[in-house]
Amino acid sequence: MPDIKLFQFANPEAIWLLLIIPVLIGIFIIIKIRKKNALERFGDKNLLNRLMPEASPGKGLAKFLILSFALALLILMIARPQFGSKLKEVTRKSAEVIIALDVSNSMMATDIKPSRLDKAKLAISQLMNKIQGDNLGLIVFAGQAYTQIPITSDFSAAELFLESVNTSIVPVQGTNITAAINLGMKSFSPSNEKGKALIIITDGENHEEEAISQAKTAAEKGIRVSTVGMGGLRAVPIPDGRGYFKKKKNGEPVLTKLNETLLKQIAKAGGGIYTPANNIQSGLSKIYTEISGMDRNEMKADFAEYDDRFMLLASLALIFLLVEFFILERKNRWVRKFDIFKE
Repeated sequence: MPDIKLFQFANPEAIWLLLIIPVLIGIFIIIKIRKKNALERFGDKNLLNRLMPEASPGKGLAKFLILSFALALLILMIARPQFGSKLKEVTRKSAEVIIALDVSNSMMATDIKPSRLDKAKLAISQLMNKIQGDNLGLIVFAGQAYTQIPITSDFSAAELFLESVNTSIVPVQGTNITAAINLGMKSFSPSNEKGKALIIITDGENHEEEAISQAKTAAEKGIRVSTVGMGGLRAVPIPDGRGYFKKKKNGEPVLTKLNETLLKQIAKAGGGIYTPANNIQSGLSKIYTEISGMDRNEMKADFAEYDDRFMLLASLALIFLLVEFFILERKNRWVRKFDIFKE
């Protein structure tokens, strides 16, 4: 494996703390100007110099600059600079999990707070924080199904795409679970023969008849299909996004309720499990716990080995702080002999 030179900050967000330093410089300049103006109003400059023979404006500036350098070094230390010298081949086992999220209008119902869709998005986000070493993809579906996030291990980017998901992202309304399963089967890596799971999050108001048979087909291809039921068994109205509820042509409200029977049948045919969601739990974590025992694919990948180098910055910062400690704006009998500014 060829050696390479790599550099990174383990905590790059800490670099923003360096903006504190120009703010402190501005405050220091303002204080110095105000102090100078106050002394000029107090009396003659030459007279004040004779009255304060040990005062040294240069020392104050030196102390400030040294402290600023020390602060900058401490901030860089917090950012944890790391150097990598080589790539290491690592073999890891991973699974592929694709979540098919229902974004039909019925998912805006608020029988699960704050809404079925918002609760599902929150659960997916929490799942991303728990997945260790597995890859995740996201499909959105209503009357049609679309890939929102291809299979990836970059969960930071996936979070950004997840935030943009809403009921208007799919132009054709409905709840076509069959289309979601079909697209899910095509979205897994063809080279992987095992470790594949499809999780369907929906209220189950399916308008297609082939969802159960398609789930069985997926299971025959080694894809475990599980379902999460969003909503309650009691029918509730669907918000229209303007503070009212959707209505039929005759003025009656459009109602929606969980089709639990269908979702149980799909999960059974797909070799997975069904779990209902409520205001307390999403059910998604339970399903992931179940599929975490699946056989996984072995994958080889190159990872850079990094070594921390923050101790060097910490040592330099300590030296600056010690130097600043021995630089006094006014001399005294205890540290006079250490005064590096003595004329």
